[in-house]
Amino acid sequence: MRAVIPALLIHISIGTVYCWSVFKQLIADQMHVAPGVVEWGFSLAIFFLGMSAAFLGPFVEKDIKKSALISTVCFVCGFAGTRVSIAAGWLPGVFISYGVIMGIGLGVGYLTPVKNLMLWFADNKGLATGIAVAGFGLAKAIASPVMQWLIFTVGLAPMFYILAAVYAVMMLLGFALIKRPDGYVYSEQARIRRRDIMKKPVFWAIWLAFYLNITCGLALISQEKDILHDVLRAFPQYANLSPAKFAAAISGIIGLVLAVDSVFNTAGRVGFSTLSDHLKRRETVYQVIFIMSIAVCLLQIFTNSIGNALLWAVLAMLFLVNAGYGGGFSTLPVLLDQHFGTKTVSTTHGLTLSAWAFAGLSGNQLA
Repeated sequence: MRAVIPALLIHISIGTVYCWSVFKQLIADQMHVAPGVVEWGFSLAIFFLGMSAAFLGPFVEKDIKKSALISTVCFVCGFAGTRVSIAAGWLPGVFISYGVIMGIGLGVGYLTPVKNLMLWFADNKGLATGIAVAGFGLAKAIASPVMQWLIFTVGLAPMFYILAAVYAVMMLLGFALIKRPDGYVYSEQARIRRRDIMKKPVFWAIWLAFYLNITCGLALISQEKDILHDVLRAFPQYANLSPAKFAAAISGIIGLVLAVDSVFNTAGRVGFSTLSDHLKRRETVYQVIFIMSIAVCLLQIFTNSIGNALLWAVLAMLFLVNAGYGGGFSTLPVLLDQHFGTKTVSTTHGLTLSAWAFAGLSGNQLA
């Protein structure tokens, strides 16, 4: 209760950053700018997530209660500030609120429960990290339909206020509950200098593998709604519909696919990290993820027909790449534990999450 529930409350809240594709076009329309310009809000959120984690890892290592509170304040204020910026028609405000302020809350909040669960589940660390970040992947399945319903009923801007209040309650409850295991004592001697970590080639090997995994995952996540739109548009029953009727006809299909996609992401987070507990070398998980992801992407090349075959190939790509994307996240902390030890996981994990920052700038922008 003092580890799993707080982890899920915090990560289900901050994981809604992956719902960006639900409302990015609406923000672009209200701001009268191209979607590619608005896309920088998401890119900045991921960048500041990774960089705040990289710099604040030692702080999280020392005091998870304070880090949980800081995450709550930054995330909720950034989410609500996005609503203010949209209502004011101020695009830089969206970048500052959603990108910078909320991004810092994401980074600190992402790190906070991970080591704590590894301490509580010392004999099954892979399972622990899978649980820790499962909420982050599950958030999209929960929040996407809720966001679409709120946008339809109350509008885009009020949706941000309503959910900001909901997430404030959830994250404050997580802050109140989270606790280290009895007998745990933080020691200053456990600190490791970031310079010493970065001198080791194995760190950069892990960093690069993680960067490649996240770049590919973000490229799909930021564009999957548009990919499905293009594939479904080629079906004969939709070919002659107006844009408005077509959007209404496929909205349910896209919502279902996005929800299932999130389930695969969550299953990958728990499944791959749990698998790593039974392997001699946890690096093997990344090899499995890369081979699987490359195979389903190559499948698109050999699926030349338009219709059901192409749709199933695209769904296989979205679901399995997202499963591997989630598995790469959940396996990372135990992989770092294997090479650097548990005592400094928050520091090494945070530093490696800087790869997420740079992937946030390259992944969806490249797509």
